[in-house]
Amino acid sequence: MTDRWEPPLPAMPAPPPERAWQRLPPPPGYEAQWRRLVDAALEVGMGPDALVAEGMDPIADARGWKPATVALYSKVARYGGIALPVVRTPEPDPPTLELRPLSQIRTEDPEHLRTVAWCALALGWPATVGQFRSLRREQVHPTARRVLVRTEDGEWSVPGALTAWHAWEECRARFPALADSPWVLPALRRGPGVASAVGARLSSQALQVTFAKHAVRTAQQLRLTAPPSRREWADALAVQYLTLSYDSYRRLALAAGAEPVAPRGAVRAKRSVARAAREAEGRGN
Repeated sequence: MTDRWEPPLPAMPAPPPERAWQRLPPPPGYEAQWRRLVDAALEVGMGPDALVAEGMDPIADARGWKPATVALYSKVARYGGIALPVVRTPEPDPPTLELRPLSQIRTEDPEHLRTVAWCALALGWPATVGQFRSLRREQVHPTARRVLVRTEDGEWSVPGALTAWHAWEECRARFPALADSPWVLPALRRGPGVASAVGARLSSQALQVTFAKHAVRTAQQLRLTAPPSRREWADALAVQYLTLSYDSYRRLALAAGAEPVAPRGAVRAKRSVARAAREAEGRGN
């Protein structure tokens, strides 16, 4: 049973934040998220008692966390025994969004091609970051018309991903470490970890950062290349891309009709589709 945080007695000062966090073990299965939460709290000098008293706002402001991220780490804190209120994960906003520009090739840069292939596959196989992190090349099968993804949970047909997949495969064939890697989304450079290597499996955090960078660069490219007749459309889309996370991208793909790969996000996607239908009906009346 998880040790719960207890507030200090009135006559006793709270222990230093770092020592206070060390007294709480991470919740099973959420060790990595717990570590990131503790690091973020210590950056602003907050211990468990301050987190209960002030909530997540100081950390969210310092880190620039979006509502969905705040909801995730609030849940992790509660799992670890911190008495925070329940924060509901927000619905995708907007409920629909044009996602194809994120799956289109613009340069021959390996990081760009890797992320484009990821985005193209996710439009038909909207898996979580963790599932993409563990996806192996032997599970992806290009055919003459589409890409098939086969896992122990089933088979998914992904139309429109062939160009991106072949471009990424041709790119990685030029680098032995990438060509020999079994992962669909391997590391392109060594990281700070001891086990880090080119071709190794990326962390979930690295993939989230990679997607965010790709979305921002796509937004910049849209604004630079849009013809005058589509400038307003490109500007509006770019604004959404500047803050787009992969979790939102995945839920938007589900809302657009992609077959669910995992339960996470599927219910919210269905709710967003129903909400969009109600709003459209209201505008028509």
